[in-house]
Amino acid sequence: MTDRLPDLAADPRALRVCKKPIPVQVEVAAADGTCETLEGPVRFRAGDALMTGVRGERWPVRRDVFRSTYEPLPPTEAGQAGAYRKVAAQAWAMRLDRPLDVPVGWHDDPLHGEPGDWLLHYADSTYGVLRDHIFRESYDPAAGEKRWPPPE
Repeated sequence: MTDRLPDLAADPRALRVCKKPIPVQVEVAAADGTCETLEGPVRFRAGDALMTGVRGERWPVRRDVFRSTYEPLPPTEAGQAGAYRKVAAQAWAMRLDRPLDVPVGWHDDPLHGEPGDWLLHYADSTYGVLRDHIFRESYDPAAGEKRWPPPE
């Protein structure tokens, strides 16, 4: 499925963005399961992080990716449930003009994006999809990005 995904770093329409340091609540999955995200169901494994955003949206993050991209906020200790924030990192983002499925998770479960949603291409070469209102609340322009705010 990823061979059909665009390389946003090479697309002039893509914006360079950075995740805002917004705290999220994290649970550690006790067993394998499925998380109902806004963009579709995504399976997770025991030990993966189950995130809850500011609007109650939920999504899983693979354990190894979570450990390298999120930091605990005191008094939470690394690897325990509690408040975390994403470590500052840049990504590419492009508003979708057509439906697109994006593989995520350990089974490449498809997140379904609709026109108006945002396709994210992260530094680790993974992809994600966010609804427009979540994207606008969660991301800022990266240094040097002049095309902000993105058009409605």
